[in-house]
Amino acid sequence: MITRRQFLIGTTTTAAHLTLSRITLGQEKKPTRLILLGTKGGPTLTTQTNRNNPATLILINDVPYLIDCGYGVSRQLIQAGVALNRLRYILMTHHQSDHNLEYGPLLYNVWQSSKSNKIDAYGPVGLKKLTNVFFEYQKFDIETRIVDEGVSDPRKLIAVHEFDRAGLVMQNEDVKTTSLRVRHPPITQSYAYRFDAKDRSIVISGDTAYAPELAEFAKGADVLVHEAMYLPAIEKLIQQNPDAKRLRQHLLAAHTPTEDVGRIAAAVGVKTLVLTHFVPGDDPSITDEQWTEGVRKYFLGRIVVGRDLMEI
Repeated sequence: MITRRQFLIGTTTTAAHLTLSRITLGQEKKPTRLILLGTKGGPTLTTQTNRNNPATLILINDVPYLIDCGYGVSRQLIQAGVALNRLRYILMTHHQSDHNLEYGPLLYNVWQSSKSNKIDAYGPVGLKKLTNVFFEYQKFDIETRIVDEGVSDPRKLIAVHEFDRAGLVMQNEDVKTTSLRVRHPPITQSYAYRFDAKDRSIVISGDTAYAPELAEFAKGADVLVHEAMYLPAIEKLIQQNPDAKRLRQHLLAAHTPTEDVGRIAAAVGVKTLVLTHFVPGDDPSITDEQWTEGVRKYFLGRIVVGRDLMEI
């Protein structure tokens, strides 16, 4: 085994020596990883699909950054091989149940797994209230365990950072994270995120209708993770359920058809496009080819049809 002292004596500045120096001194950076935890748009639970509610995980220098907390996210993190006591950052794109339903329970589960894990949570205005209301809801249990088990107070372990406009969200030595307000009416505080790490840039669209400004925001990124809506299946849904006409209006105003996803990806010039947050996400008859057909009309790069627990 080479000690630091042995290495520093008589070394030359070759690439091999520099690499060995970083390893020896514990400075080797872990590669950035992207894991899809939940890829189904909407809050419904169904046996017709194996997709979970929305959640995406980025590991930067082996530190987990979780985007959204759809129902089932705690289990999905464990299934992905990421222990809950490793979670450090949570970022919410917007406040709808399919994206935040397990936010509070996840905080509780992290606390139960470590008792001292600190988390920074970022998101639109309303995140502080969401946090406080959950802890009030579980106040009896939490305060009982603090006294009975001698554990730390989870309410002191979570730091919530709200914002109401696009821009810099957070920055540390590993990553710079910025946000862009996207189009998801009637919700006005809905955001895309961009993660610029040392080795990789990843953009998460969040829930949005066709938004040309997203292409400018994502310029130069290596990976674009974008929601996708398959219009023929939406029309089929409306025909089967005449009462869903209002739903059709909402979906068309707030989500992105596959053709428009292709337009955005082409304008970005991104290397890899990952489709997720599928709308509808519980129709098993839609094939991967159908999800990509519209995209391919405009984007000729690599397309990945996302699946739960897939790593890109």
